[in-house]
Amino acid sequence: MTHNSIYQRLINLAAIAAMTVSLASCTSDTAVDGTVVARVADKTLTAAQIHSAMPGGLTAADSAEYVRTYVNKWVGSTLISEIAAKDIDMTEINRLVEEYRLELISREYRRLMYDSHGNNAIAADTLRAYYDSHSGEFAIDRPLVKGIYLKVPDDAPNLKTLRQLYRSTKVADIDKLEKAATGAIHYDYFRNRYVDWEQIETRIPYDFGPSADAFLRSHHTLDFSAGGFTYLLNITEWLPTGADMPYEAATTIIRERILTERRRDYDTKLRQELLEQALKNGDAEIFIDIKPQ
Repeated sequence: MTHNSIYQRLINLAAIAAMTVSLASCTSDTAVDGTVVARVADKTLTAAQIHSAMPGGLTAADSAEYVRTYVNKWVGSTLISEIAAKDIDMTEINRLVEEYRLELISREYRRLMYDSHGNNAIAADTLRAYYDSHSGEFAIDRPLVKGIYLKVPDDAPNLKTLRQLYRSTKVADIDKLEKAATGAIHYDYFRNRYVDWEQIETRIPYDFGPSADAFLRSHHTLDFSAGGFTYLLNITEWLPTGADMPYEAATTIIRERILTERRRDYDTKLRQELLEQALKNGDAEIFIDIKPQ
């Protein structure tokens, strides 16, 4: 079999793999998995290696391009490695590779252990207590706003009504607004929560100027038309850049901080327990004093 025919069969296999659900179904019709696709010195690349690395959901054309790229990259990297091994001292390279291998194994084992035995549940009072004791550490880098935003067609029959209601603070008017906004392209009520100003700004094709803070200091409402649509915005509250982040906005950051601390503590405890057990069982020995001074 020529290299061209092998390559074409591999591309065909890739195309089949991209269009079928299971690996078994796409390999049952062909035996090219063990086919050697490329060789550099005594190292070989097989169809099975490429097939196992190939992401799912690719089209036939994308699969073929993936194969070409993978083969070219493998040949290039392997060729350089073979040439370099003759000209450089591999002792240090091998040491670094072994260290990295051990670290990967250790990291994966510790992750599996934490996923099995760690605690990711965080009570609300724990989050609040952390916020209260670290509130000075949380500052916003963009304004946060509360309010109402609508996008409606310019020819909406109830546009006049929406203009009257979207700035009102009366509960009855808000109820009317929600009913009247059923035909809106966008309707977002966020008077009860802070949102990132950028989420609002990017929805409206309006020139807000170079400073969001400057705009918000002088504008609490916006009634703007462009491209056949009217944009209505009412800002009821806002926090400027640099202000303390409200608790509701800080909870995601706090949660990640607490979980990071828990993972670190669990990792330290796991390492110590494994060491003590290995020393006790005789599976490990340390011949110098490693206790803290």
